[in-house]
Amino acid sequence: VESMYEYGSRVGFWRLHKLFTERNVPITVNAVALALELNPEAVAAMVEAKWELSTHGYRWVDYHGMPEATEREYMRKAIDIHVRLTGQRPLGSFLGRRSENTVRLVAEEGGFVYTQDSYADEVPYWIVESGKPLLVVPYTADVNDHRFATSPGFDWGGPFFEYLRDAFDTLYNEGQDDPRMMQIGLHNRLVGRPGRIGHLRRFVDQPGGALAQRRA
Repeated sequence: VESMYEYGSRVGFWRLHKLFTERNVPITVNAVALALELNPEAVAAMVEAKWELSTHGYRWVDYHGMPEATEREYMRKAIDIHVRLTGQRPLGSFLGRRSENTVRLVAEEGGFVYTQDSYADEVPYWIVESGKPLLVVPYTADVNDHRFATSPGFDWGGPFFEYLRDAFDTLYNEGQDDPRMMQIGLHNRLVGRPGRIGHLRRFVDQPGGALAQRRA
């Protein structure tokens, strides 16, 4: 299983990097701090591409039940590594497997603009945590390539493309009246496979799509 993550850094990342840089698509990368340390070439490529790097924690572990002091120390380590390797601190935080203390610790740290540890909406919203305003930019579990690894999920790239397309069409049409946002969750080791990335490329390049219009 561990080697699947290594595939993501060896192969999948570079396929996604090529796709997004060639099309000048700005993206946010949720980066695990230890993974950044182990992949300096990828860090340099992301910095050069001017991608936003949000923190995905110090390590990819389940933070549920973790002692608060340990989680706070992990957060400090993640920020320090991020600054050392990229030249700037992360403004966003997304642990994925958060604890009951995570959002409060993000607010108390003081340097974060937003958290993604929520599935509660489709558009960003403000909360007050520890007496401070904090922007929540909800993550998505359905418009997400992790469904290649879950059941029920996507068997191959075609259903993934169709789901992306249908979600985009709905949100684009609703956006004529109310603000809407579409977020797509991607993982190097999953959509970076040769039999899948073509359908992501197809979505990015679809005629009339917002990304195609942006590059026109």
